[in-house]
Amino acid sequence: MNEVTQWLREAHGGSLVAGEHLLQTVYTELRTLASFHFNKERTDHSLQPTALVNEAYLRLVTDGKLQKFENRGHFFSAAAEAMRRILVDSARARQCLKRGGELRRIDLGDLMADDQCTDDLLLDLEAGLCQLKEVDADSAELIKLRLFAGLSVAEAGDVMGLSRTAAYRTWEFARSWFGVYLRE
Repeated sequence: MNEVTQWLREAHGGSLVAGEHLLQTVYTELRTLASFHFNKERTDHSLQPTALVNEAYLRLVTDGKLQKFENRGHFFSAAAEAMRRILVDSARARQCLKRGGELRRIDLGDLMADDQCTDDLLLDLEAGLCQLKEVDADSAELIKLRLFAGLSVAEAGDVMGLSRTAAYRTWEFARSWFGVYLRE
């Protein structure tokens, strides 16, 4: 059992020292993930990577105690989900104020290479993820980990307990599904 998993268990049990060690250890990785997201965001975004990490971490705490996480992968999956929700909520809020605008769709494979992830694109991705989750929850989870946590296909598959082959097969299905979704 690695030290992050041990600190997760102790922090869930209420240990403040373990919680501090955990935060110090994972903060850099979470900040790197947040920076990865902001490299794709528009430059005048109201959130900053540090604020995104802090907000995501707060969402993982209930009644002053860290929620229960089985291991490091489970924790980072929950952190990626929290960051995704924060960014999507922020995009929705801006979209409501904007009330329209021209939508821009791109291929899922091109999303990682895109210089700027616009609000419209983020909302399209969120809508697609919700629909894909109904069709194939594993594919939606793999995309979430790949795009929002910055994991490679193999790393995301490992977090999900998939073999490398199954992870790539799931990724290819998800890309194909999004290709059809975006054309519609």
